[in-house]
Amino acid sequence: MIVSSVMVSEVSAKNQVSTPMNPILKLIRVKQWVKNLFLFIPSFFAGHLFETRELLMLAIGAFAFSLVASGVYVLNDYKDREADRLHPKKKFRPLASGEVKSSTAWIIMAILISTGLVIAAALNTIFFFLLAGYLILNIGYSFGLKHIPIVDLFIVALGFLIRIYSGGVIAGLPITHWLSLMVLLLALFLILAKRRDDILINGKNKNGHVVRRSTKNYNLVYINIMYTVSPEVTERFQSDYLFGTTIFVIAGMMRYLQIVFVEKKSGSPTNIFIRDKFILFTIAGWIISFYLIIYAL
Repeated sequence: MIVSSVMVSEVSAKNQVSTPMNPILKLIRVKQWVKNLFLFIPSFFAGHLFETRELLMLAIGAFAFSLVASGVYVLNDYKDREADRLHPKKKFRPLASGEVKSSTAWIIMAILISTGLVIAAALNTIFFFLLAGYLILNIGYSFGLKHIPIVDLFIVALGFLIRIYSGGVIAGLPITHWLSLMVLLLALFLILAKRRDDILINGKNKNGHVVRRSTKNYNLVYINIMYTVSPEVTERFQSDYLFGTTIFVIAGMMRYLQIVFVEKKSGSPTNIFIRDKFILFTIAGWIISFYLIIYAL
């Protein structure tokens, strides 16, 4: 009933004049907050899924991280607003389309970042410094590092590493080399897929403009790569059943590659992961299988 009411309300709202909040929500990219669930990964693998206080602290940390990350998105969109106007999809972003003024964006960015950092400082000092490091790294990214090939890939991937280390700090859990490597490789896979999409868009740009400057240093041959797994995992979890979880990983990756290469619906990896039912099924299966291995077997 609640979902139905919300859907009816949304339909009614679309038939009326759109609310001023819509472009603001688009600007801060609330959908991207799902990335900050990476903070919960250390707790999940440590078998602390039902530690209520720990999960509450992680939820607060994820919220703080989301605020700062949204501030970074605003800064990046501000810096890219001219180039985004040449992009077939990004031209609809609030700053590129003119829905949100630059002065308003700066105010929003300041509020988001300052609030996120204050919450982080109150939660955990080390987490505060990790989040501040993430912010500094991404400011550098927005002001030029994103135009340096390979460096741009690893800066984005490091953002995911900072997330899991932040989760470990908040929960008081160590981060294994295996987990760090797994997250790094997964992040690089998704980032390369996104770069591939940018390269394809550049190829279709009839005006001859380069949508993302760093893509001129990549090509499809370089981007089309894959990765594998670590042998120390079985020993860590002391289970002979762990290999079974790779079925979901392989299936999910095959489906993602099918979307990119066959259906040619490439775009934001986050949006694909949220909307594609098959990928959602493989993620759920992977999580459930790991849950059974860690908590039940």
